Amino acid sequence: MMFPELDVYAANVVPKEEYAVQGHRACQGCAEILALRFALKGFGRDTILVMATGCMEIISTPLPTTAWKLPWIHVAFENAAAVASGVESAIKVLMSKGKIEKKDIHVVAIAGDGATSDIGLQALSGALERGHKFTYICVDNEAYMNTGIQRSSSTPFGAVTTTSPAGKNGVGQTTWKKDMPKIAAAHNIPYVATACPSYPFDLLSKVKKARMVNGPSYIHILSVCPTGWRIPSAQSIKYGRLSVETGVFPLYEIINGKYNLTYNPEPLRHIVDYFNGQGRYRHLTVKTISKIQEKVNSEWKRLKYLCGIK
Repeated sequence: MMFPELDVYAANVVPKEEYAVQGHRACQGCAEILALRFALKGFGRDTILVMATGCMEIISTPLPTTAWKLPWIHVAFENAAAVASGVESAIKVLMSKGKIEKKDIHVVAIAGDGATSDIGLQALSGALERGHKFTYICVDNEAYMNTGIQRSSSTPFGAVTTTSPAGKNGVGQTTWKKDMPKIAAAHNIPYVATACPSYPFDLLSKVKKARMVNGPSYIHILSVCPTGWRIPSAQSIKYGRLSVETGVFPLYEIINGKYNLTYNPEPLRHIVDYFNGQGRYRHLTVKTISKIQEKVNSEWKRLKYLCGIK
């Protein structure tokens, strides 16, 4: 068990206060809204949200309603990190001038994989390099889902989207998924982590760590999308777990440059267990699956080495 000390008294570990509340329009089985529900419990009340255009913005704030019980700012696809860094700087100035009470207010930028790994990468890099004290959360459903399931640089090799169709001779997406956590870590920031709402205590623990560091932090959350992945809406948690158990999406953290594997699912399950039932992978041949399995095995071995695991 990943957290044996939490087995019996889990209800006392998860804060009861809800900051992502009813009234949103998320698809059935959406793992993004579940991920943010858990994450915001960890950040707590004194939090300001900066959210890029994307699924979560669209489903949560149709005028004049909101599903967030926290201060919330909607920004463009590309500038969530830039706006978050501005908010963080403004809070410092206002506190120094006595305009607002001095207390620990945390700024959280939230964006999808397209707004992170593609459109917003430059703004994110700048904010991390400048050292602003904020947390950036990428809710990664592995495509531009809100605009019609188009590929992003976070779409896995072999996955079908509307802009990476398989065809008779194609494999779907022809490039490997961009490794955003390691790109973030390359900026020498204090804390980077991966998470998945299928492992809620792991997610909550990492959010709390991110909130406490003195500087920028980055959390990459795999968020299963039943609509885009073409799976039944009741199986989001199942496929989130399978992504971890097969090594496709490992759970780890990087604290001041030191890697730590937070859950070791060895022996890894074969990726066929993860691909089965996902419509976006139903076209894959044995040869292509073997190629992807080889890549997963190689990356898993490399991660274990970085974590000091033999």
